[in-house]
Amino acid sequence: MTRQDVLVRILVVEDEAKMAALIARLLREDGAVVDVAVTGAEALWMAESTGYEALVLDLNLPDIDGLEVCRRLRDADVWTPVLMLTARGSVEDRVDGLDTGADDYLVKPFAADELLARLRALVRRGARERPPQLTAGDLRLDPAAGRAWRGDTELQLSAKEFLLLAAFLRRPGEVLSRGVLLELGWDHSYENRSNVVDVVMRRLREKVDRPFGVDQLTTVRGRGYRLDVA
Repeated sequence: MTRQDVLVRILVVEDEAKMAALIARLLREDGAVVDVAVTGAEALWMAESTGYEALVLDLNLPDIDGLEVCRRLRDADVWTPVLMLTARGSVEDRVDGLDTGADDYLVKPFAADELLARLRALVRRGARERPPQLTAGDLRLDPAAGRAWRGDTELQLSAKEFLLLAAFLRRPGEVLSRGVLLELGWDHSYENRSNVVDVVMRRLREKVDRPFGVDQLTTVRGRGYRLDVA
């Protein structure tokens, strides 16, 4: 985010348009990539198919309520940290949310700074089964801290460069197409889909590979890019 302590992709699940827009704006201004789902069903397929760092999940949804969404995600072994957001503030409601697998609970109306602070804490804590750092050879990345290194040298990456490098380190040795990288690094509503991925990849190589005399980020002609592990 703006203080460089979190560079993440977050899913906001909220059916009330003004509230969803408010939360998305706060997160984007703080440096996050944000997607929005307006139903429980939409939230389930998006959370299961995309590697989000955190979910902001409203309790009252028009089809499947937030408790059931959280329960189904945990049953599907999706351990993305969940911040439950709701107008219900009783102790029983908070207990129900935490018992179904939510990691934190925030009652509406909320302070913007508190929402951001709670999300930073969840991202630092990470998913329960996710390693604290991603590695491939001497390349290391800490998703929660927003930092990356080649050996002992810290890399100075932009938000987009960081997100793409994290995607490669989560899937080392796999070819990631330009379409996949675009979906991972940019909002679904992003319209400039010309050569933006190639531009960011070129900058990323100039920071991650070239100064160290390596060629770990490689182009696979006609298919996309790959992070070699050997």
